[in-house]
Amino acid sequence: MSTRDSAPLPPLNASYAAAGVDIDAGERAVELIKPHAKRASRPEVLGGIGGFAGLFALKGGYREPLLAASSDGVGTKLAVAQAMGRHDTVGRDLVAMVVDDLVVCGAEPLFLQDYIAIGKVVPETVEQIVKGIADGCVDAGCALLGGETAEHPGLMEDGHYDISATGVGVVEADAVLSADRVRPGDVVIAMGSSGLHSNGYSLARKVLLDWGHMDLHGHVEELDRTLGDELLEPTRIYARDCLALVAEADVRTFAHVTGGGLADNLSRVLPPGVTAELDRSSWSPAPIFALISQRGRVERDEMERTFNMGVGMVAIVAPEDTDRAQAVLTARHVDNWVLGTIKSGDRHGSGKTGIASLVGEHPRF
Repeated sequence: MSTRDSAPLPPLNASYAAAGVDIDAGERAVELIKPHAKRASRPEVLGGIGGFAGLFALKGGYREPLLAASSDGVGTKLAVAQAMGRHDTVGRDLVAMVVDDLVVCGAEPLFLQDYIAIGKVVPETVEQIVKGIADGCVDAGCALLGGETAEHPGLMEDGHYDISATGVGVVEADAVLSADRVRPGDVVIAMGSSGLHSNGYSLARKVLLDWGHMDLHGHVEELDRTLGDELLEPTRIYARDCLALVAEADVRTFAHVTGGGLADNLSRVLPPGVTAELDRSSWSPAPIFALISQRGRVERDEMERTFNMGVGMVAIVAPEDTDRAQAVLTARHVDNWVLGTIKSGDRHGSGKTGIASLVGEHPRF
């Protein structure tokens, strides 16, 4: 008997649903997310949800506009959301990771498009994810222009999903913020993070959940709340705060502190031949960082390479505008402090790349 003869026959009336893709559930999800997409809009958006492409009218008033684009995801923080069955906050994380990269060059975020890959479409779960994305877009001042939800049976397990997004912003050509603007004597201002944000979760989960066997629903005295609440604290969105700062002070550039930590991300926006000297004693990291370090016996250098350590965004400003910059951030309820200064020279002596280095000790870490 041939292999073909012995192969099982497909069921009668085979369908996409029998293969694991529920078109009806997908359509139901679209109906549920329409109100969220509608409230995350801007006047420049043309048409509504449901088309094959989103349209955005870049209206006049720009002299020489440049479009900026950024793509990102949320990473393994999603595993915490899925374990807890809470899906309404990770969308805010997604928006933050994208728009706060855009604003580093001074770009105003205009719109965002998301992509949700999911093992099995549960319309209510998709709605909660998109609700969080819409919440984040409203906070960032950008439109949720469209997106895609793809059901992946056989590739992803039921209950599992991944999300990503691409955002587009605009900045005048002569207003682009970059390393070219940074000068010795400039002041580095830190903006406090809301916690881990969306980086380092593979290490955090390994230390706290796999090795530490901690309960996501259990109250943790050091945190004064449950571990799950701490780990799902949304990433702070700094986009509007940064744009307000640019409007009121001489900002040289920003650095979004994500994977790689404070020193590495700040080094990316420094010109050759300068050093940013950052003072650890100027702030105390939140208790979650100490908890991970102590429970996992993670060395300080590894902590600082993996996590933001309490600094989510950094602004480099002209020294004469330090007080004004801090006043703007304080008025916007952004925790901020002078983190360090820009100095001439390269501590490695190469003169090829800017270096950011941390000195001193944290007062309570």
